[in-house]
Amino acid sequence: MTPMPPDVLASRLESGLLSFPVTHFDDALEFDETRYREHLAWQAGFDVAGLFAAGGTGEGFSLTPAEVDRVVRVAVDEVGGVVPVVAPATGSTATSSAQAAAAEEAGASGVLLFPPYLTEASQRGLVEHISAVCRSTELGVVVYSRANAVLSDDTVVEIAERNPNLIGLKDGVGDVEQMTRTCAKVGDRLICIGGLPTAETFALPLLQLGVSTYSSALFNFLPEFALRFYAAVRAQDRAAVHGMLRDFVIPYLDIRDRSRGYAVSVVKAGLTAVGRDGGRVRPPLTDLTADELAQLTTLVQKVS
Repeated sequence: MTPMPPDVLASRLESGLLSFPVTHFDDALEFDETRYREHLAWQAGFDVAGLFAAGGTGEGFSLTPAEVDRVVRVAVDEVGGVVPVVAPATGSTATSSAQAAAAEEAGASGVLLFPPYLTEASQRGLVEHISAVCRSTELGVVVYSRANAVLSDDTVVEIAERNPNLIGLKDGVGDVEQMTRTCAKVGDRLICIGGLPTAETFALPLLQLGVSTYSSALFNFLPEFALRFYAAVRAQDRAAVHGMLRDFVIPYLDIRDRSRGYAVSVVKAGLTAVGRDGGRVRPPLTDLTADELAQLTTLVQKVS
């Protein structure tokens, strides 16, 4: 399969809302391919610009390398002909490079490069890490700036200059000054993607900095609401955005913030709330309590 050119992928991703689908597990917490395929097909039926398989919301951190490869291949097989599928690259430089190469072989459209696990690194080390992964594939690469891999504006400029197939920066920090510096320096060389959980909370102010799209966890279970919200953001309709924040997003955040890790758990619970059975999360995450699920279900029913 001929890889999607990086510039084409960049154009597709910045054209609309992005989805990071959950990864379904059965009662034994093994990958449930049937339910995952059903979910992807449902998601791809809406106007979504890209599906990021086995990402943060997809519990990629809890999957084995073999499971990541399988999840990516299933996603490509199920919806790759309809919407770009972006695969994860995680862990060490060697592991990330191998996953990027495997994603290309599997027919994915691009790669999302996550921070290296555990160890802290200098900006120089991050430049070399990112560049090595970019060299391992012809696919377009989006780098995720967060946790132990927060990229300075100068670093973003350097990696953009060194790596033609680096197409985007996903921001998981929310430092307005740093984003202003970065967006001003790189201009339209990279697409800027909002990656803070829950991204809708920050979407309108970040739009002014050039962050034209974001990863919507809400799209997993309320795709029509998520698309209405995105349209209001792009139209800079502050009244509509603030109304949806008050009516749903902020009360949703109140449930999400009750426990560490709920940013993923509440999304799977949201699927259950709309009758699509999100199932359980894998440890070390924990599921919502029965009372919290009931509260979320009541909240979801108000906007669905």
